[in-house]
Amino acid sequence: SSGMSILRSLYVLEEQTDSKFLRETIVAVRKDVEAGLSLSDAMARHPKVFNPLFVAMTQAGEMGGVLEDGLMRVADQLQKDASLRRQIKSAMVYPTLVIIFAVGVMMALVAFLVPVFVGVFKKFGGELPALTKVSVLLSEMVTGYWWLMFGSTALILVAFVKWKKSSWGRCQWDHFRLHVPMKIGTVVQQVAVARWSRTLASLTAAGVPLLQALEITGRTGGNVAIEEAMDGVIASVKRGGTIAAPLAQAPIFPTMVTHMVGVGEETGALDAMLDRVAEFYEEQVEASVKALTSILEPIMIIVIGGI
Repeated sequence: SSGMSILRSLYVLEEQTDSKFLRETIVAVRKDVEAGLSLSDAMARHPKVFNPLFVAMTQAGEMGGVLEDGLMRVADQLQKDASLRRQIKSAMVYPTLVIIFAVGVMMALVAFLVPVFVGVFKKFGGELPALTKVSVLLSEMVTGYWWLMFGSTALILVAFVKWKKSSWGRCQWDHFRLHVPMKIGTVVQQVAVARWSRTLASLTAAGVPLLQALEITGRTGGNVAIEEAMDGVIASVKRGGTIAAPLAQAPIFPTMVTHMVGVGEETGALDAMLDRVAEFYEEQVEASVKALTSILEPIMIIVIGGI
């Protein structure tokens, strides 16, 4: 925006960036630009740093002669995404810490305190209550087979991560997340819709062709349900149809979203309508996360009391 050339800007970024990996990436991009590649093509060679949304917005800015506007839109999009992630993560810190603490205390009691009482119980003789037998059994498992417990837990976690990363596992996991009770599924849906709206609004406002914008939005939506819906939308647009009609068939999109998109298509203000949808659902996510946190606190107290 200040009129500095792209190469000079990249040199300045090299000097100012603390991250070694990012600095090396910027150096590679700068060398590609010096060799004659466009900035967007140079960025596309580093998908771990510059996602398809970033590259498409930069390319649209180059083609329209408004590169700084395109990059500012990317910056706004990344900041809003980061803010959304922070809200979710901060809401999960409290219950995660409480569960870890509760499990740690229980393991310590079972491993160190119960064996002391076992010796006392043997002196008393007689039949122990069922709950006490369970506690003693847990104690024997923790003290005698701790390696098996930790190994099994690690194996289950590794298997879960691999399953979640596989194509069929990711599909099942994404659909499962949308149906988790206690409003967790609702928050997942709102996050996906907010991200979809914001991304598509940014791409269309930047001048990215609609079919390309829909394809990129599907890939960066963060949920398989969004990708599946975008396949239907792309097919509809190719036939000369609307975006709103196939969206109405996708369960992940609430009725309000399809109506707003339909109005945006009719009035030619699709990007403005999508921005409003994104703002609405970002506010909804914030409110839902606060409500979820307030529900989780008494539940965590009950769980710890039970343990």
